[in-house]
Amino acid sequence: MINVASAPKPRVLVVEDDRDITELLLIHLRHEGFEAVATDNGGDAQRELDAVLPDLVLLDWMLPGGHSGLDLARKWRAAPRTKSIPIIILTARGEETDKIAGLDSGGDDYVTKPFSPAELMARIRALLRRRAPEQIANSVTVGDLVLDAATLRVCFQEQELSLGPTEFRLLHYLLKHPDRIHSRSALLDKVWGDHVFIEERTIDVHIKRLRASLQEAGAMIETVRGAGYRLTSKQVI
Repeated sequence: MINVASAPKPRVLVVEDDRDITELLLIHLRHEGFEAVATDNGGDAQRELDAVLPDLVLLDWMLPGGHSGLDLARKWRAAPRTKSIPIIILTARGEETDKIAGLDSGGDDYVTKPFSPAELMARIRALLRRRAPEQIANSVTVGDLVLDAATLRVCFQEQELSLGPTEFRLLHYLLKHPDRIHSRSALLDKVWGDHVFIEERTIDVHIKRLRASLQEAGAMIETVRGAGYRLTSKQVI
């Protein structure tokens, strides 16, 4: 039977200099099943984003160090790597003009302090639903190779195979697009997404593991020199 790890927890970065509010947010986020990390200034926040992109940022308007939350939001919206990260602005400033400024700076939502933690969690879930990646929700068959997404099983010539979670996702994408050449960078974008920096050559390692796991069906995955990889629909003998 295929062994597939549970889905990773959504990662939320909290950028807030009030320790009490930070502790409150971390408690509620972790209770709701999120992976939560916190910083209290713009410099550390930037370093966190440079290391691993979060799924969402809770960003305080007023921060120490000379850069406000709005400055950070504008900077991140202008950068290709961070422009699509959902940002919720947290602030005690509740005037309409302040809300407009927060949203115009790049915030996707605006929450005024003091806030209801339950309402904030609901807003976070709503934003994440909007940017959720395409889900594995169907079965795919190419030749004698069958991937059943509902049961998380892979079979070749009616023999069940065992794949790791990354190889499962990689195979699913290749099966959905057979006979096409996929560059390493394209596979990174489509299978891994933009949340973690991964060297393109890492693809080679996962392709090797996938071929080994597929046994005889591994021959269906072809290396196209100088271009990338292709899953062929030709029958494996």
